[in-house]
Amino acid sequence: MNFTDLAHPAEEVAPKLLGAVLTHETPEGAVSITITETEAYSGSADPASHAYRGRTPRNAVMFGPAGHLYVYRSHGLHWCANIVTGTDGIATAVLIRAGRVVEGEELARERRGGKVESARLARGPGNFCQALGITAEHNGTDLLTGASVTLSAGEPVPAALIRVGPRVGVSKAHDWQHRFYLAGDPTVSAYRLSPRAK
Repeated sequence: MNFTDLAHPAEEVAPKLLGAVLTHETPEGAVSITITETEAYSGSADPASHAYRGRTPRNAVMFGPAGHLYVYRSHGLHWCANIVTGTDGIATAVLIRAGRVVEGEELARERRGGKVESARLARGPGNFCQALGITAEHNGTDLLTGASVTLSAGEPVPAALIRVGPRVGVSKAHDWQHRFYLAGDPTVSAYRLSPRAK
């Protein structure tokens, strides 16, 4: 995975990130997660995007360059991780919704707490970040330069396994077909329509 792979609109990059691997190296050990579900957010053209109304201190990382991590707090509870895509200055990003832990499962389970089954360790964007150990301190991290959090290509995913559908839980542009996931994979989160959907 390199800059060229990510320097395209989010809706083009999102399906290509399926099968890619995010790894976080910490003093406690490494956790690697293969991405199984993503959602694309298209900046000023997308009412559900954090960048829809323009640049703010919160969303500044989304404006580029591609390959950086945009981390935000959801509902004051969970950290969510996005991979910035597209052209520098145009805010597009791909939310990582779910994945399969392929290295460091014990550490991921310790972070998640309790006896969480393997398929649920990184199911949902908040759980993904918790299992990987991603917090606000990783906002802006360059995933392509060998920092503690890195993105690698992983195994190619056959196109026949990729499914497309509406995004989960957003109230605006909820019917946009910008969610991509692996068919039949138990780590993929369940679809949920926001009660505030318009």
